[in-house]
Amino acid sequence: MDDNLTLRESTKTLNKLHLLSAFFEDEIVYKIYLRTQVIHKLYETKPELDVNKLDLFHTQFTLPAIDLLKRIKKINEGKVSLLFDEIHLNEELINSIKSADFSEADFNNDKQRQALRINNSLRKLYEQLSDGGQEYPLARNINAFGVRYAEDYFFNISPDLLAELTDYNQAEVYTNAYAVIHRKLMGRLCKHDFRTEFYCGLRAGDLLVEVYRFIDDKDEYYLFYPSRNLFLLFDENKLTGINLSTDVTRNQRIIQELQDKNDQLKSRAHLIRINIPAEVKALLAENYKKISDIDFLQNIASFDAQANILKTMLNTDII
Repeated sequence: MDDNLTLRESTKTLNKLHLLSAFFEDEIVYKIYLRTQVIHKLYETKPELDVNKLDLFHTQFTLPAIDLLKRIKKINEGKVSLLFDEIHLNEELINSIKSADFSEADFNNDKQRQALRINNSLRKLYEQLSDGGQEYPLARNINAFGVRYAEDYFFNISPDLLAELTDYNQAEVYTNAYAVIHRKLMGRLCKHDFRTEFYCGLRAGDLLVEVYRFIDDKDEYYLFYPSRNLFLLFDENKLTGINLSTDVTRNQRIIQELQDKNDQLKSRAHLIRINIPAEVKALLAENYKKISDIDFLQNIASFDAQANILKTMLNTDII
């Protein structure tokens, strides 16, 4: 083979090894690249050397190492591809949740509207109880607020606590065909001119409770139990142990979990992408030890059997 052609082919081989060393970011691969570069430069700068030995060197050591690393790279990239498929699916789910999610601003606006519906409903209920009217007192869609926001913004309570909160003495309530309300609550509502605000929502499974607070007296509360149109005085101390300070919705938690999962997958993908099995690293280290021997070039022909170990590995299941 023409000497110049041999050196050009050697340069191409060296470039391939350089790219692989940069890809794997592994010390032993980089050291092999540097040693191979030294050997190449030696033949490039000393025309009196037999350039055929450089070709033999690449055939026995460099090319099998390149083929082995390329195979590992392909296997790793296949594994990484599966991880990025999962990342992509998670991102699609995040976008889907975001597009369907009700924002905190929506919730804050709607809870003010709901409080107005409740206040107007209670005023009409009072008028109906006073004059015996038969008109349905509760506002239209009064249950829609809880249905819309319960999953994200209402706090979970036990069924036992729900039963305790909604229990009442029949002698202490006003009852008609449309609603039940504590007598004392109706008196306080009249005193405060039906001016109340939404405080929080509670849920036990599919059953919901809305808690309201008097605007002029922040220490007085009552609940609305939509499934029974029930209005009862409420003791805030019943909520002891329930964290009402969180502003993280269920969907926000899911999004955060998916984002954390994707961060973990990306980190894992990087490690998998550049991973070289321990057995292969040991063999490459042996390879480097041989080509770093000061007498290596003089004895290159005698290394044929050992160098074939690299080629043999290409045909095994070790990687």
